[in-house]
Amino acid sequence: MLEKIKEIINFKLLDTDSIDITLGTVVLLLIVLVFTSVILKVIRVVATRKLPVEDKNKFISFFQFIRYIVFIFAVIFALDVSGVNMSVLLTASAALLVGLGFALQQLFQDIISGVLIILDQSLHVGDIVEVDDKVGKVLEIKLRTTRVVTRNDRVMVIPNHKFMMDTLFNWTQNNFTNREQVNVGVAYGSNVELVRDLLLECAKNVEDVLDNPEPSVLFEDFADSSLNFSLYFYVSDGMKSPKIKSDLRFKIDAIFRQNKIAIPFPQRDIHIINQ
Repeated sequence: MLEKIKEIINFKLLDTDSIDITLGTVVLLLIVLVFTSVILKVIRVVATRKLPVEDKNKFISFFQFIRYIVFIFAVIFALDVSGVNMSVLLTASAALLVGLGFALQQLFQDIISGVLIILDQSLHVGDIVEVDDKVGKVLEIKLRTTRVVTRNDRVMVIPNHKFMMDTLFNWTQNNFTNREQVNVGVAYGSNVELVRDLLLECAKNVEDVLDNPEPSVLFEDFADSSLNFSLYFYVSDGMKSPKIKSDLRFKIDAIFRQNKIAIPFPQRDIHIINQ
């Protein structure tokens, strides 16, 4: 009986000078594929169980691609273990695989970065980010690229590897409120207590400035031509910060004029020596 089984397993389906495939090879190949499929399914379930539905679907799409690659390696492994000479096929395709690898290097780097972004949840749709000194809101996160709309309503398509390799400022990582500031200098001799009160009053009268956390004023420095103050305040939408700052500056200029507080310009004394 055992000899009969061995005879069936060793039955040759393909017999050439370089390739020898038996029924046992096919059986081993099927076992490896089934085992690999089960392992990949377990990994997919574990990796996506805590992801939002949208991110889960993106990851599954990428995982299907990875699944095909793993199956290719599993087939090569099974054939090699069963005694099939794979060196002939691998040698013939080596140059093609190397060229293809170099051509797709950047693509794979972007895709892997996209998967990592999805898995570690470091970036979400709606986040306000700063990339290359440009501020924008995340519109869409894909496997290869992320779309960000800037404050001037232009869309940046950013390769995902940039978020992994470069420094990323996520303004809304901790919460959706952002602290901003407006700097102003007043002339020496000005009533600094009055300046502080007027700056806080301006902040309270601008609609988009949050009451909580409260605005604050810091006396920053005794500069060459002015006493420098900074008004710190919080906004709920960092995309509106330039307009909010502009509104504050209009109010500060108007209220300083009403209270006779001068905003000085740099002054220099020039001494002319006649020889």
